[in-house]
Amino acid sequence: MELKIIPLEIPEESNLILGQSHFIKTVEDLYEVMVGISSQVKFGIAFCEASGPRLIRFTGNNEALQTIAVKNAQLIAAGHSFIIMLKDAFPLNFLNSIKQCPEVCRIYCATANPVQVIIAETEQGRGILGVIDGYSPLGIEGEKDIKDRQEILRKFGYKL
Repeated sequence: MELKIIPLEIPEESNLILGQSHFIKTVEDLYEVMVGISSQVKFGIAFCEASGPRLIRFTGNNEALQTIAVKNAQLIAAGHSFIIMLKDAFPLNFLNSIKQCPEVCRIYCATANPVQVIIAETEQGRGILGVIDGYSPLGIEGEKDIKDRQEILRKFGYKL
């Protein structure tokens, strides 16, 4: 077994959701989740098939984000993994519905931070062991940091 670290491409002002699912209709069902929640979101989805023709299946409503989703899926190349690249929306608004999608087994991360995917590669193929999402903490929040956190949540409309 060989371990690999795969950095993902995340365009400025974009987010990604990386997960694992188990069936070819994943791309269509995830498309329906995305447009069913927001008519404003721009997104691209790519799914790595694990059997049959083993293609990277893709869809979305934004060609540039579809292209990046496919590129990231090619870099990961792990069977039954999917990636959603999105813009003009936050992953938080989609996660519960994505988790409820019958094909979805797990979510590895949902972020705009730099992401490294830790891959195990064997003779059979590749699997995602985990992710490194962003950077390590530099300290503990103080009073000003608490106030800043509370303000940003209200600015985005997540708190009153």
